[in-house]
Amino acid sequence: MIALRPILLSCGLTEEIKWGKPCYSHKGKNVVILQEMKEFLSLMFFKGALLDDSAGILEEQGPNSRSARRIRFTSVDGVARLVDTVRTYIDEAIDIEESGLEVGPVPELPFAEELQNRLDQDPAFKAAFDALTPGRQREYNLYISDAKQAKTRMARVHKYARKILDGKGFRD
Repeated sequence: MIALRPILLSCGLTEEIKWGKPCYSHKGKNVVILQEMKEFLSLMFFKGALLDDSAGILEEQGPNSRSARRIRFTSVDGVARLVDTVRTYIDEAIDIEESGLEVGPVPELPFAEELQNRLDQDPAFKAAFDALTPGRQREYNLYISDAKQAKTRMARVHKYARKILDGKGFRD
């Protein structure tokens, strides 16, 4: 972290602590965040999917990540080798923020049949689900849809019904 911080600040980014981590922004817009993992340090670009990854070093955060991409560092030497590339990527990320470019919407995944049935049959559940943010709705649907067996999907709908009715997200 100590090796990356001066690079980020030299690019004109503003440092703040957000979500308990050093986050770097440009004119109030989040550009990158440092994420300390057990075995590596991640420099995560909020709109990394829009970057021209000419060095081929950006990786997705996870299988359901839409826009974020990260560079993984395992040593200070790794940071030193990529200083120029990191600066280039940060400059491009700043240009993306200034242009107002956004990551396009992800095609909507149809609701799991078991979730759709509950929404159709329970007006209170449907009202509560509709009141959730789109991201929370998507997260529930991804988790429920991920089960291979219908009985597991139904059990997941039942298990999380109370949280949904209480207006809480999957991870709340």
